[in-house]
Amino acid sequence: MPSSPPPPHSATQTRRILVLNGPNLNLLGTREPAIYGSATLADIAALLEARGEELGLEVECRQSNHEGVLLDWLQQAESEGFASVLLNAGAYTHTSIALLDAIRAIALPVIEVHLSDPSQREEFRHLSYVGMAAVDTVQGLGAQSYVVALERAAAL
Repeated sequence: MPSSPPPPHSATQTRRILVLNGPNLNLLGTREPAIYGSATLADIAALLEARGEELGLEVECRQSNHEGVLLDWLQQAESEGFASVLLNAGAYTHTSIALLDAIRAIALPVIEVHLSDPSQREEFRHLSYVGMAAVDTVQGLGAQSYVVALERAAAL
């Protein structure tokens, strides 16, 4: 009888969390700081890596302005050994049925992240396709939204 494959994460392995950032988030720090704050994406990555270390997590941050790249990363996340995904899809949050379908298609939990609170902004930002499939949403806390989302991922 063939043996079962080992679980993706043993108790001795560090859990890996993938952080995906969508379009225009590479401009953080200079893009509308009154809405998004002055922290850069590199600042946020450093915050997450430090908090991840405290929580015993390995954090990998990626950014793309291209929807297809985000889809590829979501689809590959489990085979790359990630335990969960934090996703700030930027404007794709409100437009991408493809991201909704990808989140539903993968086995990993996805936590939606927003620096601002979309429900307090323009009407078109109130719809979240990502939120329809995510296990949780953290929004409106600026850069701290990512840290809270990481802590929630650690608790999964």
